[in-house]
Amino acid sequence: MSISEQAVLAALATVIDSNTGQDLVSTRQLKNLHLEGADVSFDVELGYPAKSQVPALRQALIAAARTVPGVGNVSANVTSNVIAHAVQRGVQLLPHVKNIIAVASGKGGVGKSTTAANLALALHAEGARVGLLDADIYGPSMPIMMGIQGRPESLDGKTMEPLQSHGVQVASVGFLVNPDDALIFRGPMAIQALNQLLGQTNWKDLDYLVIDMPPGTGDIQLSLSQQVPLTGAVIVTTPQDIALADARKGVAMFEKVGVPILGLVENMAVHVCSQCGHVEHIFGAEGGKRYAAEKGLDYLGALPLALSIREQADSGTPTVVAEPEGEVAAIYKGMARQVAIRIAAQAKDYSSKFPTIKVSKDT
Repeated sequence: MSISEQAVLAALATVIDSNTGQDLVSTRQLKNLHLEGADVSFDVELGYPAKSQVPALRQALIAAARTVPGVGNVSANVTSNVIAHAVQRGVQLLPHVKNIIAVASGKGGVGKSTTAANLALALHAEGARVGLLDADIYGPSMPIMMGIQGRPESLDGKTMEPLQSHGVQVASVGFLVNPDDALIFRGPMAIQALNQLLGQTNWKDLDYLVIDMPPGTGDIQLSLSQQVPLTGAVIVTTPQDIALADARKGVAMFEKVGVPILGLVENMAVHVCSQCGHVEHIFGAEGGKRYAAEKGLDYLGALPLALSIREQADSGTPTVVAEPEGEVAAIYKGMARQVAIRIAAQAKDYSSKFPTIKVSKDT
């Protein structure tokens, strides 16, 4: 029996990517379909990391292909290919860094750094090459949170190598000063220091660089959002009205400089007593969710106010690596996947395709 390519494509088009709600044929993610006798082979290339979901997707595609009469062996190769996406106008991409995600908050104390670390680790767990930049220059927390000690190495005397922890490349001003020393920088000096930290670190072919931004919306934050090639920003807040008021300012800042908001994380949303199981909304209920709906932002989800999250971060093993199969780690992984999917849907970066124009004087 002769197998029709159209019949196979029609069968494969019935498999819907649960993350996007679209099939893989019309979105041109299915490639290299090859028919040889009764055998069928094809590739699927996702635009976001999905290591944990690949086996189930592969089996669904194989089962769909086998519904076509006459089909025998089916070979499906499912991979991810993260590409560079567009950033603010007039800002050049960093070498060896495809996408930069700013994790920001309008105020301190809402769990921004913990969220940034766990999002980076979750993206790595899904198969991406990930870096983490600690841009909170006055209160760098990543050396403790990622469990890293020591100073970065310089191989050429001009640039420095990122330190590694849990598979993630990390750079922080905290690696360059003594833990007990206070950093006394005025705004322009702080901005210069952060630009050097960002641009003079030898990042190793990153799919994503997650930046733990300083809290607030002052000169440092504004300058970073204007000068750093950001693919998008994640806003972290608590349900509390005071935190939400500051989160609104953070959203407004990124909108003014043309940085897409990838979504909102509602931290410390609920507390469950470890002794009796009583549930209490200490900072209010679903304030972040309501704001996201009002503003038309993607609501990435809510995280509990849990002792384990704090203890694991303080010990240098954030939740995603401390309890990778746990409920809270699953929330972080779901958030990271949504961020990656949102990035994959954005416009691609074409700056590398443009010719270089040089103007010279005639002599």
